[in-house]
Amino acid sequence: MIRAAVFDVGETLVNDTRYWSDWADWLNVPRHTLSALVGAVVTQGRHNLDALRLVRPDIDVAAEWRAREAAGRGETLDESDLYPDVREALATLQDAGVWVGIAGNQSIGAAGHLRALNLPCDALAVSDEWGAEKPSPEFFKRLIGWAHAAPDQIVYVGDHPANDLAPARDAGLKTAHLRRGPLGHYWADSQHAHADWKANSLDELAAQLIGHTI
Repeated sequence: MIRAAVFDVGETLVNDTRYWSDWADWLNVPRHTLSALVGAVVTQGRHNLDALRLVRPDIDVAAEWRAREAAGRGETLDESDLYPDVREALATLQDAGVWVGIAGNQSIGAAGHLRALNLPCDALAVSDEWGAEKPSPEFFKRLIGWAHAAPDQIVYVGDHPANDLAPARDAGLKTAHLRRGPLGHYWADSQHAHADWKANSLDELAAQLIGHTI
């Protein structure tokens, strides 16, 4: 039975198109080029920021990020970046008595943008605040202590089998795979995307989960 549902951010709640497009524009490469490189490195099991290192091998990502912010071209995230089913699905779960959390690999700046959206959730946290990044066990240990339920009563929802599903399952959580974004589609029919629930949208997933709530 499910008491808590915790959602990944990138390509689960938020469309990452703007994030990578802004990086491509900053590095002066075609957006399609960087997008393809992100897909390539992630399907190889590498960190998505390795795509930036393929474009510019000597890049210091942290320094480049500071330069972007100094130039007024830092990270932006607003209502237009949300997938259209986010608010309704999260509110539906809350109305059913499910504790709803949002936790992903984001910066403190991104957390501020997300909180400003006033999403229907009970709590929101990001990896930079926790000092632990998925897929590390420490991230999910923090998540379990933060969510209002026992591990086997928490479902973690995400699109990425290696970052979201496998480590959540190893931590004793239930898992839900969302067929959304490049990786969600790429891995959807793979054994790597093994999960307790699978859905093509958050509305569909919310309906599935409500049948398993206490």
